[in-house]
Amino acid sequence: MENERITKQIAFIREIDGLKHVLRQAYLMNGERRENDAEHTWHIAVMALLLQEHAADAALDLKKTVHMLLVHDLVEIDAGDTFAYDVQGHADKWEREVAAAKRIFGLLPEDQRDAWMALWLEFEEGRTPEAKYALAMDRLHPVLHNFYTEGKAWRAHGVRAEAVRKRMAIVAEAAPGLESFVHSLLEEAVAKGYLLP
Repeated sequence: MENERITKQIAFIREIDGLKHVLRQAYLMNGERRENDAEHTWHIAVMALLLQEHAADAALDLKKTVHMLLVHDLVEIDAGDTFAYDVQGHADKWEREVAAAKRIFGLLPEDQRDAWMALWLEFEEGRTPEAKYALAMDRLHPVLHNFYTEGKAWRAHGVRAEAVRKRMAIVAEAAPGLESFVHSLLEEAVAKGYLLP
């Protein structure tokens, strides 16, 4: 029985290596190339640890938040990355990602499958303090990448400031200590022509 459990866990570990091959629209901060989902996941997990002092909830379960961040994009191995501002791509995003979650988390032993699926769903629903904070980190990350690459992905897709502000609203709720920083960053991005007004 123990060997079967380890076999399933190792199969899952092999499968998630695929996250390294999923390219995002965001570029590395040096602008050299597009980042992959594994790089994004690592970076936002570090951000969550580093920026916790700015979170709205001082009693935030950071371990749970980081776990959530580490699993939230695994579905993109099957479903692919959907650009935040791609309206058409979002039309069937939920269906694609649910099917992917069932398959990928289904590789795990039953108890881990259920726990990891629950964490993924919690992130997607964005209702708990941990999920809200995780969402704030996930949304802040590409803003930083776009700012420090002079709007490389924003300009390529004609993204407008209002769309970015709308996506960043979660920061005010989940990490209010970062709200004025984000506001200033977006104002500067518009002023410098990185982001359409």
